[in-house]
Amino acid sequence: MDHLQRIVIVGGGTAGWMTAAALSRVLGPAYDIALVESEQIGTVGVGEATVPHIKAFNQLLRIDEADFVRSTQGSFKLGIEFVDWLDVGERYIHGFGTEIGHPLGLLPFHQYWLKARARDRAGPLGDYTLNTLAAQRGRFMVSATDVPAGSPLSNIAYAYHFDAGLYARYLRRYAEQRGVRRHEGMIDHVAQHPESGFVSAVRLQDGTMLEGDLFVDCSGFRGLLIEQTLQTGYHDFTQWLPCDRALAVPTANVGPPAPFTRATARPAGWQWRIPLQHRTGNGYVYSSAHVSDDEAAATLLANLEGEALGDPRPLRFVTGRRKQCWNRNVVAIGLSSGFLEPLESTSIHLIQSGISKLLELLPREGFNPVLAERYNAQLAFEFDRIRDFIVLHYNATRRDDTPFWRHCRTMEIPAELRTAIDLFRDSGRFFRNASEMFDTISWVQVMIGQGIVPQGWHPLVDNLPDEEIARFVDSVGRTLNACVDAMPPHQAFIDRHCKATPPM
Repeated sequence: MDHLQRIVIVGGGTAGWMTAAALSRVLGPAYDIALVESEQIGTVGVGEATVPHIKAFNQLLRIDEADFVRSTQGSFKLGIEFVDWLDVGERYIHGFGTEIGHPLGLLPFHQYWLKARARDRAGPLGDYTLNTLAAQRGRFMVSATDVPAGSPLSNIAYAYHFDAGLYARYLRRYAEQRGVRRHEGMIDHVAQHPESGFVSAVRLQDGTMLEGDLFVDCSGFRGLLIEQTLQTGYHDFTQWLPCDRALAVPTANVGPPAPFTRATARPAGWQWRIPLQHRTGNGYVYSSAHVSDDEAAATLLANLEGEALGDPRPLRFVTGRRKQCWNRNVVAIGLSSGFLEPLESTSIHLIQSGISKLLELLPREGFNPVLAERYNAQLAFEFDRIRDFIVLHYNATRRDDTPFWRHCRTMEIPAELRTAIDLFRDSGRFFRNASEMFDTISWVQVMIGQGIVPQGWHPLVDNLPDEEIARFVDSVGRTLNACVDAMPPHQAFIDRHCKATPPM
């Protein structure tokens, strides 16, 4: 193969159009980029909540934030509230950010909090996390530029809730303006090189042949190229993540949108609530081994806060990842690469990660296997660490009220996760593994929220008198509360900066 020039993206939706937008922005007109999709194939549409990493993606595209939020009926997200996960009646928030409170000396804040809490001199951990406090009070703002550099308001971490279909449409316009050619139609044949097995072209039902050097499979769960054609294989995670179905239904809004996603544990899984400007997204992710589809639908419909705007839409999946996300000259991005249920809103992040790593490892000419090997190792690491983080939510629970929760509580968990839990339970220590997605703040909040209380703390904490620790912890709490006081209500911020026109 001469210089790689022709890229064919198979499938639209969020994954396809994110890929098309990013490649067209970064690679420019020297590359020929085509995307094929069919209006006859629906999209999954559960990826309406995101993590803060998406801001970097939009910044790469030089997208105006207010325009993007308006165009996607979006709202802002400071974290995720987990209801009934530790036990029925318990709740906590996993707030985004870079740290809890602020460090003192060599130690993170939570080490001092552990000792103060043990002496009844501190409130819940969430009282010392800006995003959690703001979420609880329904307040939001972007990072302020008119405050001192060290102020918590100078570095506010947030993500978005948005309509994934509108986001795909937004990115389609973006990509087409930069030369991406869209082809409407169904693929009925995949041509392969007789010796190498490389994909050489896809043929549409109308006879159109789309030839390419590199093919990006964004065809969703079916994995048209990566699995149906190349038979790559799949690592199944069902032994740790037993949920295999979901029902999704939108509802009318019943009040201003909360600046957080809510995940409520149910008898055989969990229910999401994602507030947008024009509606609220809801769904029930569940295990078909523990509840029937009809029972799941009844549970979902009985726990909606607003009027259902349609019938629940079913979705089936198997959690896991491809054995290779890059096989020959095919790179799978999005659901074709694997699926981790949307508990921590990682689906769109994994799309973004797949795109960025493809750009980092894009071949110039030929397909040296070392590029694919590196790509596959990085994606496998990312999938597996996110999987472990999600498994943590299920396994660290006191619930034993249903067979599903008894299974989750007693199941064998991956060895690396077991080590991380044991280390934290000993003395509140957590060590981030290289470049994994979730940082220490996330692991600490979820482990504490799920009832993993360390037996002690770092010995350096004892160098400070109890009174001094209590004063430090109290000072952090008061500072953060004062910061939240300065933030406007979430709805007021939207109204002022990015209010969307109601859809027709």
